Amino acid sequence: MSLFQLILVAIIQGTTEFLPISSSGHLILLPSLTGLADQGQAIDVAVHVGTLGAVVLYFWSDVKQAIIGLPRALTGRTDTPQARLALGLIVATIPTVIAGLILHVTGLSAALRSIAVIGWTMLGFGLVLYWADQKGKQTKDARDWGLRDAAVMGLWQVLALIPGTSRSGITITGARQLGYTREDGARIAMLMSIPTIIASGVLLSVDVARQADAQLAKDGAIAAVFAFVSALLALSLMMRLLRSVSFTPYVIYRVILGIVLLVIAYS
Repeated sequence: MSLFQLILVAIIQGTTEFLPISSSGHLILLPSLTGLADQGQAIDVAVHVGTLGAVVLYFWSDVKQAIIGLPRALTGRTDTPQARLALGLIVATIPTVIAGLILHVTGLSAALRSIAVIGWTMLGFGLVLYWADQKGKQTKDARDWGLRDAAVMGLWQVLALIPGTSRSGITITGARQLGYTREDGARIAMLMSIPTIIASGVLLSVDVARQADAQLAKDGAIAAVFAFVSALLALSLMMRLLRSVSFTPYVIYRVILGIVLLVIAYS
């Protein structure tokens, strides 16, 4: 990969990972629409590491609370807010891990990587996000997040395994449907991304470890740094905008892109 493509991939991943517009969909579209070579699993792992660092840093106070509560959560004790947060994140991650392993083992994940699929999911789940954001009440905040809501949002998150859906977008949709405020719904969705990104990275790393070399490590480090910076900027901007703006601008982008992709796929 050229340095330009490496940086381009990293910036696209970092910018779109936490916005409700699908990072995986954009990364699949990049080689499909431009003719550039696919970045490969090693770079996928690297940019995921970069975005993971960004979300952990931005939400460090919440992450620290979850880490503190993890030992109690693993023993089934949920008598502290920290333990309840940790257990909630575990419960929310389990459905996606199981479904992701099934798709990986069966090879179905590769079959979903098409422009038509991404076009439909961009359009369809963009409209679902709009519906949930407009109709959902804003009566809950992050302190109300319990195991039931964690399980429900975890099931919503499974849909993100379909390229173009957007992991952040679909979990925010679930949060808004459950009645969480825009800002706290996004906050919970971002925290849910941490164990999911870790699980995805571990799964991809199994294959990457066999082909690692010095040049690949150098490219990966560059990609991780640019993904980290762009993800941190995008995440900061979105969380600030949510104090005064709805998710409608992202929906408009998804609908326009979805229609364009469907025209390309079926023309």
